[in-house]
Amino acid sequence: MQIIVDAMGGDHAPQEVIKGSVQAVNDFNIDIILVGKQAIIEKELAAYEYPRERIHIQHADEVITNDEAPTKAIKTKKNSSMVLGLKILKDKKGDAFVSAGNTGALLTGSLLRVGRIKGIDRPALTPILPTDKGCAILVDAGANTNCRPINFLQFGVMGSAYMKKVIGIPAPKVGLVNIGSEEGKGTDLIKDSFVLLKEAPLNFVGNIEAREIPEGSVDVIVCDGFVGNVILKLMEGMGMTFYRNIKSLFTKNLLTYLSALFISSGLKAFKKKMDYTEYGGAPLLGIDGVVVKAHGSSNAKAFYYAIVQAKKFVETGVIEEIREHICRRGEDEIHECR
Repeated sequence: MQIIVDAMGGDHAPQEVIKGSVQAVNDFNIDIILVGKQAIIEKELAAYEYPRERIHIQHADEVITNDEAPTKAIKTKKNSSMVLGLKILKDKKGDAFVSAGNTGALLTGSLLRVGRIKGIDRPALTPILPTDKGCAILVDAGANTNCRPINFLQFGVMGSAYMKKVIGIPAPKVGLVNIGSEEGKGTDLIKDSFVLLKEAPLNFVGNIEAREIPEGSVDVIVCDGFVGNVILKLMEGMGMTFYRNIKSLFTKNLLTYLSALFISSGLKAFKKKMDYTEYGGAPLLGIDGVVVKAHGSSNAKAFYYAIVQAKKFVETGVIEEIREHICRRGEDEIHECR
């Protein structure tokens, strides 16, 4: 298996990207293609021990930065690490592409350079969120702000396929984010989407309120990209706030510091459970190729897990699972492929 990695994408590229890639190559039977400025990559790689035949370099002399307009960047910077990485994926010279670069550019580039799975109306950005019961996938977290009922339905189908194949949940629970749990709540869009999800071959459990998300009441959280991005950013902010307050509480004085020593193992377990780096990145579901968006501030650990996630994405056949269950009948229906 060959994982294509955007060596120049992210706040800590290329150092942390390369460090995480080397660790992945040392731990798994995979090859990695690092796409970016060759001289810089070679200089960084020289500091590590790894099987030399397993890491390859594809030179790219341009970089798409976070402040660039996505469509313009993809169309004009054809020699960028992101565009060339997506081209390698499209040409099937690699099995998956991982990038921590410009999110909008990655979404646009994936659509323009790789394309959608046949029958998918709109691909989605789908991060994995920690919950009390493990984790849940958020579909969508920012790719689509104006949605139709068919989009919500397909979000449920794609999220279910991922949780089933990658996370190993046989019948993932699907919930539609709403302002109340009652079937008649919400806008006309939400009500129409509820009907489609209810009639689909999914384990749809109905509407869920935002407060239920951290509890892990569902495995697949369905919403539009505007709502999803607010949920994602709120959870990230609350997680950092909780951690700061807990740390402050136990470092007030000698007594609280000694108390922390007695529960240090529990605190470490809690931190690990809530650590986004453990989940790698956000798969772009609906793209006709395996693409994983790593967090922009990813360190080596986060990038390592993003590569691991991409590996599982390929091995478990998520795209084939989605393709098998999505077919189009006109513009507004889906059914199981026969």
